[in-house]
Amino acid sequence: MNPALATVLCVAGIGGVFWLNRDREAKTSKALWLPVIWLSISCSRMVSQWLEIFDPKTRLPRADAVARYMDGSPLDRLLLTIAFIMAITILTGRKQKVVALLRMNIPIILFLVYCGISATWSDYPDVAFKRWIKALADFSMVLIVLTEQDRTAAIKRLLARTGFVLIPLSILLIKYYPAGRGWSEWGESAYTGVATSKNELGGLCLLIAIACFWQVVQIFKAERRNRQSFISHGIILLMALWVLWSANAVTAMACFSIAACLIVATNLRKLSGRPWLVHLMAFGFITASAASLFLEVGSGIVQQIGRDPTLTGRTDIWKLVIGMTRSPLLGTGFESFWLGSRLDEIWSAYWWHPNEAHNGYIEVFLNLGWLGLFFVLVLFITSYRNVIAAMRRDRAMGSLRLAYCVVAIVYNFTESAIRIMHPVWILFLLVGTAVREDRVPQKERAPQQEPLIAREELSWSR
Repeated sequence: MNPALATVLCVAGIGGVFWLNRDREAKTSKALWLPVIWLSISCSRMVSQWLEIFDPKTRLPRADAVARYMDGSPLDRLLLTIAFIMAITILTGRKQKVVALLRMNIPIILFLVYCGISATWSDYPDVAFKRWIKALADFSMVLIVLTEQDRTAAIKRLLARTGFVLIPLSILLIKYYPAGRGWSEWGESAYTGVATSKNELGGLCLLIAIACFWQVVQIFKAERRNRQSFISHGIILLMALWVLWSANAVTAMACFSIAACLIVATNLRKLSGRPWLVHLMAFGFITASAASLFLEVGSGIVQQIGRDPTLTGRTDIWKLVIGMTRSPLLGTGFESFWLGSRLDEIWSAYWWHPNEAHNGYIEVFLNLGWLGLFFVLVLFITSYRNVIAAMRRDRAMGSLRLAYCVVAIVYNFTESAIRIMHPVWILFLLVGTAVREDRVPQKERAPQQEPLIAREELSWSR
């Protein structure tokens, strides 16, 4: 098919799924489009990369490539700064709700404050500070969504508006444009779609597939099934799964399997009033994943899903970068490890120019040290408690939050997602942030629905 014709059909198809999924009763403000744009950029490429005027992996002399990677794009910096200023302006108009959320989420505040302080001992404090501003912008986008009048509708529309555009576009680029295909670190052909690498494409499809699968489950549960919404989410779900399979995104496929199991199980009435089963499943998936990856327990399973004992070369990178750590307690400073002479040394060892450790926890250790890992641990624990509290109020939305929370923990075993403008990190903040009450329209509540989490369990999560 001619690429131009394929593009027209793709745009028409995107319009079609939006039309099928329309919901005139859901009320969200126009401000929601700002987080949608931010998340879409995080899931795909920066604006300058879309315009093909900037690519940090361009085959330049290594010294020039390192310098360009540090400086970034002035166009992207300008646009992201404008978006951040707009977000602050929107949140200023919602001051009362924002202050209430901040008071309930001290662990997130402490983590962000520590990240900002760590920029002072970075070798490149100006670069670290700029990246810290992006981290604040990530959280500000989350606050915009959570301060919407109908928070549940806002979360649904955030995910739908992002996925309904990026997943079809990924298939279009993969099939008809060179920009959708690239090369892996080992010289093999790889699908990239709207993203810049196979792993980033896998992360995008993972998050959207989880959201669509959750929507399909909720439609099946409803007494009056919305066939149009089922068709729209079913189409995008199948597209996302096809891309995951075709791109051979092993980590994303494994995480989707975990999320799907959690969503199905937590929507069963048999789990009502049995919170220990929820905890058992969540910690079981996390423990089993960690044991199979790092303790060689069930190593045959790891090999069967396409991973060798070195996790496709990841363990070699881990040994190298951990050996370069000078301050184990405090790290090199926020988002500062992959800069300057260290980056030049690593790129001289690996021709494919890695810019991450492919492990979120090692990444935190490199940048923020043991103290940073402590803050992340506290953040994960409190976020999980917030998710459990949300399940007591609304089992349906709570199941989606639990899936994203557990997936974020497991995903970081082999990918670096605890970093600025990473979609897995942004959605983790979204589902893990404590809120006073989820406003769910009455039509979405199941009649006489029993709480999944016992009432007395809520007290320890406050």
